[in-house]
Amino acid sequence: MRTSLLPTLLAALLAVPATAQEPPKPGAEHKQLLAAVGTWNAVIEMTDQAGTPTTSKGVSKLTAGPGGFWIVDDFQAQMMGAPFTGHGTTGYDQTKGKYVGTWIDSWSSSVMVLEGTYDAAKKALTMSGMAPGMDGKPVLHTMVTTDKDANTRVFEMFLPGPEGKAMKVMTITYTRADKK
Repeated sequence: MRTSLLPTLLAALLAVPATAQEPPKPGAEHKQLLAAVGTWNAVIEMTDQAGTPTTSKGVSKLTAGPGGFWIVDDFQAQMMGAPFTGHGTTGYDQTKGKYVGTWIDSWSSSVMVLEGTYDAAKKALTMSGMAPGMDGKPVLHTMVTTDKDANTRVFEMFLPGPEGKAMKVMTITYTRADKK
């Protein structure tokens, strides 16, 4: 017999005293993230495993996530001759005082958990997280998204290169399809 947890959950919520703490509200960081909501055309530049530079195109659809705390990214492209889809979330964790996110895609069975900071002077969000590298072994990925203006943003991804020095492996230039 299958039972639903919904009646139990509703009863628990109704039993909460009226003096319970108010839920958090989105802050300035969340509003800044939500400014990117819309459809973005992407030009992807990367280097394949043979060291050959490639260029391809894609589309990113950013929507507002639950409670105004998140943006949700649904990305589709043809990259290195193969279809690619990805799904990400980005938000600001008011408790940690950091930006947080996740990324999953059609080229990996792993979820990347990200954390980072925003540099207001550079208009750049820097996020880092562990995910499989080209050889399948976990490696630190660092991503920098810079807002050039309301309709242009540049995403750069870095992996550790020779001697541990950061090496850029991808650049995506986004232009807003639904210009503001």
